[in-house]
Amino acid sequence: MTLSPLKRRIVYVTVFELIAIISSTFVLMKLSGSDAAESLPVAVMVSLAAVIWNFLYNTAFEAWERRKQVTKRTLLIRSAHALGFEGGLVLICLPLYMIWYDVGLIKAFMMEAALLLFFLIYTFIFTLGFDKIFTLPHHYKTASDS
Repeated sequence: MTLSPLKRRIVYVTVFELIAIISSTFVLMKLSGSDAAESLPVAVMVSLAAVIWNFLYNTAFEAWERRKQVTKRTLLIRSAHALGFEGGLVLICLPLYMIWYDVGLIKAFMMEAALLLFFLIYTFIFTLGFDKIFTLPHHYKTASDS
């Protein structure tokens, strides 16, 4: 199924973040020793930040792909995408953890490192599956693919 670039981003972000909120609430509960009532709001705030970051990051990433005439997302490209996205999100999340959970930079960084590992794997697997279900827009396809 092929979607327009905007619809593709909206579907991607919506499905990804719904699963992410549920998953990260449980991960944050374990990492912080808090309950769902304390961790769910953090998961929602991180999700909101991630939605905004995801839209901006993927818009820029796909513009780069168009400029470079990328026709296939290789393992290297997908890995670079996941690392770049998560690296930006780390910079957003650290202050939130420090304020919400009243922890220092080291503890917040340890929390983020655990979440980063979880989300690097989740992002990679989710996106591989997403790309199989929702094919790339036509501007990515070569004439021989038609």
